[in-house]
Amino acid sequence: MSDDLKNGISMVLLSYEEEENLRVLLPQIKEKLEECGEYYEIIVVDSAEALDNTREVCEENGARYVNQEGEGFGNAFRTGIRFAQHQKFFIMDTDGSHDPKYIPDIYHIFMREHADVAIGSRYIEGGMTNDVITSKIISRSLNKIYGVIIGIHAKDMSTDFRLYHTSGLKEVEPELTGLHFDVVEEVLLRLKIKKSSMGKKIKVVETPIVFDERIFGKSKRNSFDLSIAYLTSFVRFTCLRLKAAFAGDRV
Repeated sequence: MSDDLKNGISMVLLSYEEEENLRVLLPQIKEKLEECGEYYEIIVVDSAEALDNTREVCEENGARYVNQEGEGFGNAFRTGIRFAQHQKFFIMDTDGSHDPKYIPDIYHIFMREHADVAIGSRYIEGGMTNDVITSKIISRSLNKIYGVIIGIHAKDMSTDFRLYHTSGLKEVEPELTGLHFDVVEEVLLRLKIKKSSMGKKIKVVETPIVFDERIFGKSKRNSFDLSIAYLTSFVRFTCLRLKAAFAGDRV
């Protein structure tokens, strides 16, 4: 499968009524991807049915427009993996909370450290979040819990401002089951288990970012659905890790 991938970067943007934000972000993203010095493609994964003029904004900015298969963030992420054609897989939010200026930083630490995953982190030295205080407390707590459950020593495991090897994602994509934002943590665990089965350790690196408020529109996140998804994922991920351990993998 990896032999079919082209050199370069697939920048995948998951969108749900983000037309106004994409008008601002796409030119900035293109500018910062140019600084990475590799060929790139930009894929915008929109909702299953178009709800605004995102397709037209993509056409204006040379981005590839696709509709997600299924509903929810998890299915949008899996759709992006399926459509990615290049060896590196970049992903970031499309509401403006992730500033494109950090793209080169994430790219360079990924390359320099020969990492499996590079994360734009709010919670390492130099990082910051401008979210409301309740969200900060919940996010910090979730990250500590996931750190223990998954066994990866990263400070910010709940952000999706990341760079991966596309081949690794394509290998684990059929196994991903998360429908909500918990898929962000699940993919780390699946990649870790896959590496462990080959007798290797996953290498996750972080570089600081500032997480901002969205530019336009309102958040699409449903607090109740998220809470249920996260609570369910605690059990699911614990079982996944135990199953891998019983299979002889050091996870």
